[in-house]
Amino acid sequence: MPNRRGQDTAAKLARAKERLYVICQMGGWSVFLLVQIAFLPFVDSKEAPRDKTTSAAIIVMVMLIGLLLTHYARPFMTRWGWKQLGWRTLVPRVIGLATVQSFLWTALGYGCVYGLLRCPWLSKYPPWLMMTFSFINGITLLIGWLCLYFFYHLFDRLNRSEIERLRLADSVKEAELRALKSQINPHFLFNSLNSLRALIDEDAPRARESVTRLANMLRYSLQSGQQETVPLEEELRIVEDYLALELIRHENRLRVRWDIAPGVRALPIPPMLLQTLVENAVKYGISPRRDGGELAISAHLDAPAAGQPAMLHFRVANPGELGAPLSASAALAGSSTGVGLRNASERLKLLYGDHAALCLLAEPPGCVTADVRIPLS
Repeated sequence: MPNRRGQDTAAKLARAKERLYVICQMGGWSVFLLVQIAFLPFVDSKEAPRDKTTSAAIIVMVMLIGLLLTHYARPFMTRWGWKQLGWRTLVPRVIGLATVQSFLWTALGYGCVYGLLRCPWLSKYPPWLMMTFSFINGITLLIGWLCLYFFYHLFDRLNRSEIERLRLADSVKEAELRALKSQINPHFLFNSLNSLRALIDEDAPRARESVTRLANMLRYSLQSGQQETVPLEEELRIVEDYLALELIRHENRLRVRWDIAPGVRALPIPPMLLQTLVENAVKYGISPRRDGGELAISAHLDAPAAGQPAMLHFRVANPGELGAPLSASAALAGSSTGVGLRNASERLKLLYGDHAALCLLAEPPGCVTADVRIPLS
């Protein structure tokens, strides 16, 4: 089906280009014809001028010869591959072709009028001079025609190259997103299995509950891997499952405070983003501490600023120390906490460019906060 759709699109584009060519060809030569007829009364003659019908017929015939010469040159130019050439190699060919076409145009025009139809010579100038003038004038006109023709094809080629470049960039972006997701999911699974392993020997019923929650998390991880964004509500449910599992293991060492503003649960975020931040906060902010600590999760909507869209703003804070606000992708490179946060930062950049941000902040005092802003448009 995609192949068929691509073929249909290509056929429509080809037909559109052909229609454009016919319109431009007929329009251009019609203008040439009107100009020639307009200047007809100013042509000098030794004797009484021809009747207007004969003169107009001659001009129409000359115009049709030019039209046919330019039209039937197209297949030859395509066969010779001139449309793919650069200007440096194309210029001499254009001049050469225009010279040949002009010679044929002049020979056929004068041959038909004065050889075949045997019209009398009425100009006060000798035939050789008029033929030379027509030959040079024809070269100029045909070079202009060929330049316009090749300029269009050059523009079309550049346009197609840009489209291909954008398609390639989009494919690379999609591949990078998939690669980052493939890094996040095993990381998440490894940490969750560690939690479950610690629980099995302690309390079997709770272990079964943990298996159920882990199954929910794995199902979500597999399903959301095919999506660029999911509603925040779905992400919160999976975070709740994760924290329930960690609460069983850490008991009162882990305290969770929620602050989710009304109306933000339906807003889209990249899948596994909040989960990654919470996972890092628990593993590196709560687990190493003998007394544990409080994990604060908040989400609210920032009103649009001047020229900026509204932002979904959420934070995950855990106990810890950080010297200064740092970029998650730069400051954490090489650190033990860097993999998940670095991937999260790169995913945001791939999806939203510079409009989204993930930073680590040393606030409130004694805490490390992962601060995320995601544009809503």
